[in-house]
Amino acid sequence: MLSTSARLLRLVSLLAVRPAWTCGELAERMEVTERTVRRDVARLRELGYTVDSDPGPWGGYRLRPGTRTPPLILDDEEALAVAVGLREAALSGALGGDQAALSALLKLRQVLPKRLGDRLGDMDAAFVQTPRAGEPQVAAGTLLELAAACRRGERARMAYRDYEGRASVRAVDPYRLVHTGRRWYFVARDVERGEWRTFRADRVERLQTTGRAVEFTEPPPDPALLVSRASATGPYAVLATVRLPVPMEQALRSIPATVGLHRADGPDATVVEIGGSSTEGLARYLFSLATPLRVLAPDSVREELLRRTRELTAANEEART
Repeated sequence: MLSTSARLLRLVSLLAVRPAWTCGELAERMEVTERTVRRDVARLRELGYTVDSDPGPWGGYRLRPGTRTPPLILDDEEALAVAVGLREAALSGALGGDQAALSALLKLRQVLPKRLGDRLGDMDAAFVQTPRAGEPQVAAGTLLELAAACRRGERARMAYRDYEGRASVRAVDPYRLVHTGRRWYFVARDVERGEWRTFRADRVERLQTTGRAVEFTEPPPDPALLVSRASATGPYAVLATVRLPVPMEQALRSIPATVGLHRADGPDATVVEIGGSSTEGLARYLFSLATPLRVLAPDSVREELLRRTRELTAANEEART
C-alpha cells in the first residue's frame, strides 16, 4: 500500500501525461478505490493544484493548463533513458558549448536510487562512444568528476598527463568545463603557478577534492575565450600568421576560434595566428582551406605553401597537354 504522499505524487504524474482521466481509470491505475481517488483529488486542490472535473459517469479529472507541478517524476526506465540521453549529449556536444547536459546529468545521478545508479554505472562501463577521427574519448565518469569539482568550489589534487606524455600531480582550483565542439577542456587555477590554465579533460587521470573551500577574486570573465586562445596558440612547434581578405565572421567559418587566434584587420580582412606541429603540416592545413589567404610569417610556411601550389599547378598543366 502506497503512503498518502507517494499516492499524491503518483496521481499528479498521471494527470500530467493525459488530457483527462475518468475516476475509474485513475483508480485502476493506482490500484485504489474510486473513493480514495476523489479524496486524493480533494487533497491536491487543498495543496493548490487546479484539478478540473466533469460531472456524470463519463466525466473525469484534468489538470488545468499552467498548473504548478511538483518536481519531475520518472519511473526507473524513464530515469535511465534521460540519464543516458544526457550522457550522450554531454559527450557529443550536441547541445553546444555550454555545460547544460552535463550539469543536468550530475544533478540526476545525485538523486537516483542506488539500484539505478549501479545500473547506469554498468551502462557507462559497457557503452563505447566512437570519437571523431584522431580525437580521444572522454569517459562520462571523468566529466562528472570534473563537473562536481567545479560545483563544489574546493581545491583539488589532479593527476595529469601533458601533450608529451609527461605525468604530474598539481594543486588546482576548479572553475569551469568548456566544450569546443571537438574536445572538453577543464579550466582551473594552477595553485603553484598562480595563473589560470586550461587542461584537456581526456588527459586528466585522477582528481580528488581536498575539502578546502576556494573563493575566486578575479576569475576568467570568459572561460571559453581562454580555451580558444590556449588551444590556438600552443604549445606548437610552428606558429604562423596569415591574412584572410574577408570579415571576421567569414574567417571564423574557415578557421574556427579553437584553431586560430583572430583579430580584425579593418572591416574586410582578418589576421589569424595559427599553430602546427610542423611546417609541412601547417602548410597542408592552410592549403586544404581552399580560400584566399596570405602568409605574413614565417617564411618557411609561405615557401612550403608555394611549393604545394606549384606542384598542383604543374600536375594540371601536364594533364592538359
